[in-house]
Order: sequence, then structure tokens, then C-alpha cells
Amino acid sequence: MIRKLKSGEYRLYSRKKDPKTNKRRNLGTFDSLEAAKKHEKEVQYFKRH
Repeated sequence: MIRKLKSGEYRLYSRKKDPKTNKRRNLGTFDSLEAAKKHEKEVQYFKRH
């Protein structure tokens, strides 16, 4: 899940909520939407390989 921050950056959050905090984990902050999407693809690939 990618959200745009007020600063204009994009932050990648985990899809599921963390049971301890009941919030989504921050998986990184990126300057562009393309960079955030690229990292999300890498995360999904890593989860399955």
C-alpha cells in the first residue's frame, strides 16, 4: 500500500496490520511513486522466493 505524504514523498506500508500495534508497518519512504512501486515489487518477489 503506497500513500502520498504531505511532504510530497511516497511511503510504502505493509498490506496487513501489525497485530501488536494495530497499524501498518512502514516499509520505506521514496521520492517518487515509481520508486515506491519498484520497491513494492521487490518486496513481493522476496516474499515468494
